[in-house]
Amino acid sequence: MDTIIRNTTILTMNAHNEILEHADILIRDDVIAKIGPNLAETAECAQIIDGSGKLVMPGLINGHCHVPMTLLRNYADDMDLQTWLFDHIFPVEDRLNDEDVYWGSLLGIMEMIATGTTCFADMYYHMDSIASAVESSGIRAQLSRGQTCMDTGSDFSGNRAMQESVDFVKKWNGAAGGRITAAMAPHAVYTCSADYIRAIARHAEKLEVPIHVHLDETATEHEDCLKNHGKTPTAYLSDLGLFDLKTIAAHCVWINGDDMALLKEKDVSVIHCPASNLKLASGIAPVPQAHSMGLNVCIGTDGASSNNNLNLWEDMYLTSILHKGNTRNPKVITAVETLRMATVNGAKALGMSCVGSVEEGKKADLIMVSLEKPHIKPLHNICSALVYSAQGSDVCMTMVDGRILYQDGEFRTIDREKVWYHLEKVCNRLFG
Repeated sequence: MDTIIRNTTILTMNAHNEILEHADILIRDDVIAKIGPNLAETAECAQIIDGSGKLVMPGLINGHCHVPMTLLRNYADDMDLQTWLFDHIFPVEDRLNDEDVYWGSLLGIMEMIATGTTCFADMYYHMDSIASAVESSGIRAQLSRGQTCMDTGSDFSGNRAMQESVDFVKKWNGAAGGRITAAMAPHAVYTCSADYIRAIARHAEKLEVPIHVHLDETATEHEDCLKNHGKTPTAYLSDLGLFDLKTIAAHCVWINGDDMALLKEKDVSVIHCPASNLKLASGIAPVPQAHSMGLNVCIGTDGASSNNNLNLWEDMYLTSILHKGNTRNPKVITAVETLRMATVNGAKALGMSCVGSVEEGKKADLIMVSLEKPHIKPLHNICSALVYSAQGSDVCMTMVDGRILYQDGEFRTIDREKVWYHLEKVCNRLFG
């Protein structure tokens, strides 16, 4: 059955950032078939959704996440990244099993679809469990098995992480009707040897999949790379050939002008994670400079253990106001630019040209936001209202591939009580 969203405001995020008033959207199968006035009047056998008093826009794209880390939310706070990661996070992650990761993933997916995220890029472990959660929930994702190894040599055929990553790509890339794509993911310069990174790049090239990597997140990472290799993390990874493949680079807090020029030359997308970077005191990424140089800058939440949520609206708000204050320039990173980072730019980074805007022929990955809230009225400027006033709780519908996943507080594809039950069992085992 066709679906028609009737009499709504549409923030298209097309090339002109066009806003349409009192428009209808016809959704046929998984695609936006037509946008125009009064489509509902001629519809036969269509599901009608009343969009009056609401805004329809592209679903948000979370460019960097570790979704099962919802299990570690509020567990280890108020410490620097190195202490947080090596002394607290890694030890718990060593105890995780497939079932833990599956339920932690569903919990994170619930949070994302309830706040309007329709697609996310993830790097973690127990990837079959994450992919299964994505498949059953209906969300879209690019998934990668995080890899760490400091061994040297040319033969990593016996390396567990490498084999799991290759197997995952072969099994899941293009799965769930195309909603799941796969990538290879060397964790970072400080957890992977040069030989291992080269081997990952060779496999990714052979499998024709992109790269997802943490890049220059902390001053320690930056300074150690200069000390150990005589070059910045960006230059180091580029010289290893990693950026010859399509790459998304998370954080990029300490990149300099030369790094940005190199990332621009290699068409590497930068994923800005302001909440996580601020909370771990990693610093403030030079997003205005990167944006002005023409880099494709996107927005990510990072994991819920360092954010502490997966609500992309908070990171959008921070992305715009943080850099105004840091540069003392109120004109940098406008509301429109922020919205593009969370939609169109994210789609470009993940190689998903079929999503990111509300246009005929695009996939029906849409969200509906209520405009009938006190904190949004009066509605002088829609883009400003979304970035500076709206909350994740204002999302009243989330749709992926034309299928409603969440509407008016109800999860259509996930059993909330079942998740709560298993979440308690998992936490009792890990922390009890």
